[in-house]
Amino acid sequence: MNDDRRYWLDDPRNVTKIFWALCAACAGLTLADFFYAKHPHFGADGWFGFYGFYGFVACFLLVLAAKGLRRILKRDEDHYDR
Repeated sequence: MNDDRRYWLDDPRNVTKIFWALCAACAGLTLADFFYAKHPHFGADGWFGFYGFYGFVACFLLVLAAKGLRRILKRDEDHYDR
């Protein structure tokens, strides 16, 4: 069966538009940090852009932990063929 349908994410221009829209949203949310009063519980959470930076670092560390865990938990390529 030949399926020649193209979806909207198959066009690289649409992927580029989504990328820049996400960049604009992140920049806007970071700039919004100037316009509200912070009530920090700890010292560091009052810094500009702390939660964005914290979220990025946490996500990065989760990816590294998953890569390390993969080395421990992975199975042989022919595990289910036996």
